[in-house]
Formats: sequence, structure tokens, C-alpha cells
Amino acid sequence: MQQVTVKYKVLDPRAQAPAYATAGAAAADLCALLDAPLTLAPMERALIPTGLAIELPGAGTVALVYARSGLAIKHGLCMANGVGVIDSDYRGELRVPMVNLGAQPYTIQPGERVAQLCIAPVYTAAFVPAGALSGTARGEGGFGSTGK
Repeated sequence: MQQVTVKYKVLDPRAQAPAYATAGAAAADLCALLDAPLTLAPMERALIPTGLAIELPGAGTVALVYARSGLAIKHGLCMANGVGVIDSDYRGELRVPMVNLGAQPYTIQPGERVAQLCIAPVYTAAFVPAGALSGTARGEGGFGSTGK
């Protein structure tokens, strides 16, 4: 794995620094900065603060915020926006938009690991209009067209 330096600012002394759970982890855990436990009813959404801000090393990087798979599969707790995109020029607090897609209420505890932060390279595209696109075996087939 290639390592880049990402500066972080603690906005609240109770905030926990992003941390990788294992040596092979691709993303660092983000923890909830809450004054008290927060219960989300089924289909309820909340914006969970982390008490942290980051500075990415430049326009060639992005921070992506993903749901934690254990919370998602066991409790239905997911990112309300699917994946959070933190642009290289954003300096505000990292906040996690959560939704409870489960059948039961779920209580987020102060300090609980609620999301994962992945730093990735960015490629910008030069979008060029074209009258035709090259052919492939798949062609225009989508949404289950490959038989799976």
C-alpha cells in the first residue's frame, strides 16, 4: 500500500483520530462524537459528527466515507447518501449521514465506530462528445443482462 500524509484537526477534545483496525485495512474507522447515545428508529436519518476535519494532500486525492459492513448487515445502519465524497478543498467537520434501514431501532453510542474513511486517487475526465462509441460483447446490456 502506498502511504500519503493526511493532516487532521481535532475540533473537539473528545474526538478520536481516524484509525486503521488492522495492518491490511484499506479504510480508517471514524467514530461518533455524541454527548449521549442516539437512537435511530427504522428509516430515521441523522448526521453524526466526528469532531474532526482533514486536509488532503492535494487535488489528486479524495476521501471516501463508507458504511461499516458489520453495522450494515447486522443492524441495517448505512450511509444515507451511499458513499460520502470529501473533496480535497473541504476543510469542515467530517459528519456521517446515517440511516437505519433495519427493522429495529439502533442506538449509536458515543465513541462508536460508525463509518470508514478511505483515501483514494482522483482522475478528472475530459468529456468529449462522440457520435458513436466503440462496440463490446456486452453492448448496451445492463441491469442483469449478464445473467447474474
